[in-house]
Amino acid sequence: MFSHLTSTRLCSWGAVVLLCTALHWPALSPAAGEDGSSDPVPDWQQIMEAHQDRLARVDTDQAAREVFVTAVGRAAALHDVAGTLAVQGLPSKMAKELMLPQITTSAQRLVSALVVWRIAERMMQSLEGKAARTEILIPASQAAWLTSNGTFPSLNDAIRLWDAGDTSTATAIAAGRVAQEADRQTMQEWWRLKTWKDRVRTTRGQSRLCGTWQWVIHNHQRNHEEQKFSLVFPPPGKDGADVPGLAETVILGDVVYLRWEREGRVQEDSLLLSKEGQRIEGTFVNSQGGWGSVAGKRMASCSP
Repeated sequence: MFSHLTSTRLCSWGAVVLLCTALHWPALSPAAGEDGSSDPVPDWQQIMEAHQDRLARVDTDQAAREVFVTAVGRAAALHDVAGTLAVQGLPSKMAKELMLPQITTSAQRLVSALVVWRIAERMMQSLEGKAARTEILIPASQAAWLTSNGTFPSLNDAIRLWDAGDTSTATAIAAGRVAQEADRQTMQEWWRLKTWKDRVRTTRGQSRLCGTWQWVIHNHQRNHEEQKFSLVFPPPGKDGADVPGLAETVILGDVVYLRWEREGRVQEDSLLLSKEGQRIEGTFVNSQGGWGSVAGKRMASCSP
């Protein structure tokens, strides 16, 4: 929302946006670290080779968690995740805040994907004469666990053909598909775990901003005109649809950055929470030349 618009249009869009020139938020990608530097993808082949004996025996959620905490997590540079999962007896409130159930599931799914990937590769090596067929054993309990911990549509077909002694191209094709499916799941879960701290920070920030606010905007472009309006921010887990025009939200500690976009116009806010999260203030600029200050007061707490 732009401060030079009328109050009615302001309230219908949502809020004003402030720009803090000191804040620059690099877009993260699977190859970028938290500081924006290059962060290489783990060498999954090396990890599977180094821990193949332990991976071959995983057939329960608990076993997968132990392998992740003691081996795979650290080898994949997920030290913080592995350390958090190693802690026993976290209070339920803290466990929820740290997204413990979600990262536990992702860790299990990553390990299951590596187990499946290794099985598929051993199948293909055996079909090529590079490994003995008797070295590949897939217990029923492990097959059932793998199916419950990932999306591997080709796994059952590959196992069925393998158990039937089929050495045709059909088995090789099925094994190749399984390897691709496992590769895809490995990367998906690794990236979820790699960006875990960012998601925790985002959720914490959204919790602090959530609620009903009364904002006062002082626009220097319009002869120091002041406008007042109410703005409701949704609780964590809800998208920005409840705040029309809000395109980006970044909250780190007390610092809040908001970017608004509508009909080709852009506005940015840089705000600072104070008074234990009951006040918010800062500045805004927009693409129409508007600039000025914003002050807000919390009128109601967050509604789930």
